[in-house]
Amino acid sequence: MMPFKNNLQSALDWLEGTITARLNTHFGVDIAFEPLPLTYSNDDSWLGRFLREQKPELGELAVLVLALVSHLRPNVLDKLIAAHLPDGGDFSEFGGVRGTTHRGILPTGETAQYVLAGDDLEQRLTVQRILSSDHWFARKHVLWLEPVREGEPVMSGRLIVDPEIVEEITIGQVTRPSFGADFPAEYIETKMDWEDLVLHQGTLSQIREIESWIKHNDTLLNDWGMGKKIKPGYRALFYGPPGTGKTMTAMLLGKHTGKDVFRIDLSRVVSKYIGETEKNLSRLFDKAENKNWILFFDEADALFGKRTDIRDAHDKYANQEVAFLLQRIEAYNGVVILASNQRANIDDAFVRRLQTIIHFPMPRPEERYEIWLKTFPSQIAIADDIDWRHIAARHELSGAGILNITHFCAIDVLAKQSLRMDLKGLEAAIQREFVKEGRIL
Repeated sequence: MMPFKNNLQSALDWLEGTITARLNTHFGVDIAFEPLPLTYSNDDSWLGRFLREQKPELGELAVLVLALVSHLRPNVLDKLIAAHLPDGGDFSEFGGVRGTTHRGILPTGETAQYVLAGDDLEQRLTVQRILSSDHWFARKHVLWLEPVREGEPVMSGRLIVDPEIVEEITIGQVTRPSFGADFPAEYIETKMDWEDLVLHQGTLSQIREIESWIKHNDTLLNDWGMGKKIKPGYRALFYGPPGTGKTMTAMLLGKHTGKDVFRIDLSRVVSKYIGETEKNLSRLFDKAENKNWILFFDEADALFGKRTDIRDAHDKYANQEVAFLLQRIEAYNGVVILASNQRANIDDAFVRRLQTIIHFPMPRPEERYEIWLKTFPSQIAIADDIDWRHIAARHELSGAGILNITHFCAIDVLAKQSLRMDLKGLEAAIQREFVKEGRIL
């Protein structure tokens, strides 16, 4: 058999021929089932790389292609069955289910057993082992069986292939997940750079430690053999008042290490219903596994806060959520950053497992002076009565507060068609920010 130019086309044709051969034997067209040989080329397609890296057995490859067929040839199973049952009819041996929106047959574990094993019990059990939770398919999140209702045969569950594999095969890349109910996290990025962020020198040096871990982690765990002794991943706590650079630092770490940063929306994660919080967290960490993402839990107190004494069922389940979260974070092999206004708000069980705890204090006068200079647009002419050192010394503001004031001033001078900022206008903007923060100037 000559190699096909396209491995995926070859595999789909091979699967279709295998199903046809099984059906011909079942309906008496052929005397015996003869599996077809499969030849593939060593190309750089997803399937080509998968075959080289994972080296699946023929049965494993057949299950994978069967799980993909509905995404690539949606009507092929109906067409092959219709060739033998043109008037329709019940064909329970083949398995398969109908979807909610998809009109064709969706293959199940029973479909895989029928196609690859027929009535051979030993071979059917081999297929079942391929689809078990212990198989590398499930461990590496390649494909799995959809759970079925209690009491129904486990193999009647649909074959589910990782949606990211489908994306890579069909559009050639894996897109970032969209924020929503199934993925309560938002991709965040920044156009700023390290020189735009003004931090206390001690804070900055600790951040460099995280950057070094990200860059050298593979060498440490794999080449130096530390993977047997330490847990995967890196866990950090950023704490300090709002607006002191915690979120910006997370984004810059991602930008300069080539990692996507996702901010977790805790309002979408925490649920009043028992067990729902754990389900939401599972979906999040399952999606993030092996992606090397930076997961940023802003206002982390809602999930990582101190556990309470058990007084009622609510306390019991709240503590179970904390324990579950602790387990998932410890197993995550990327970077997890918790952000909180107060270090004391975070449960001690999390604190003990953190590699680093970084304080983001309110900027000191000299740091505020630098922020003022870096933040104001050069297009605005600064009046002589504005002394930035005096402004920085007099008004205790966070970096975010100074940015808000700058934003207001820039809009104000544009609206007045006068690109000049005087002390009176600046003081009015500062007063506005203090009122917004509930403080008195």
